[in-house]
Amino acid sequence: MDILSVAFFLALCQIIWINIILSGDNAVVIALVANSLPQSQRSKAIFWGSGLAIVLRVLLTLAAAFLLTMPYLQIIGGLALLYIGVKLLIEEEEDEAGNKVSKTLMFAIWSILVADFSMSLDNILAVALAAKVNGHVNYILLLMGLVISIPIIMGAAAILTQLIDRFPIIKYIGALLIGWVAGDAIFHDPFSQGLLTKGETPGAIMAMEYLIKGACAVFVVGMGAASYFISHNPSTEP
Repeated sequence: MDILSVAFFLALCQIIWINIILSGDNAVVIALVANSLPQSQRSKAIFWGSGLAIVLRVLLTLAAAFLLTMPYLQIIGGLALLYIGVKLLIEEEEDEAGNKVSKTLMFAIWSILVADFSMSLDNILAVALAAKVNGHVNYILLLMGLVISIPIIMGAAAILTQLIDRFPIIKYIGALLIGWVAGDAIFHDPFSQGLLTKGETPGAIMAMEYLIKGACAVFVVGMGAASYFISHNPSTEP
């Protein structure tokens, strides 16, 4: 496919659009992680975290078909997301309580990479399929589409970070989203699918899916709420 052709341009727009639509939850996580840092380090976390996440996503996309068939990988990714979501809320509550909190740029970048990996496993196949031409992945098309998406995702994360400062409730909505996406990853893992959906009706499968997603979302916010209650109600025992 000629890089200057209309077909190439339309395919490129398709990849960019798919990546933006599927990366909305990623931007929320990036914003939550960056918001836990001092103001002077937030832009660095967004830049390096987003940039490295895009590189990781390119590599994941190249191996999409293989990765999506590996059992336990999405379960591990979902559990990692639950950990990140809980840790972000607990750190925020500890900070509000006046306790010392360790927030580092490296932890933020690591969290963004782990979260992007976990949240992108079931999205990369769509991008890989959009980049296929005559049955083969066009790597120039794939790379251009993902790279062009970087500033859009970074910009959305930067705006959300500012909004979280003004409207703290967004932090909890984001935590719910992290838990929900973690549950989605856990449910769609090949191992979970074989264990939970075998012989079940479509209605039962859908109910189980929403139950797992909802339970993970409630778990993340519940842990944050428990931390808030404990930190604001210290033991009065002698």
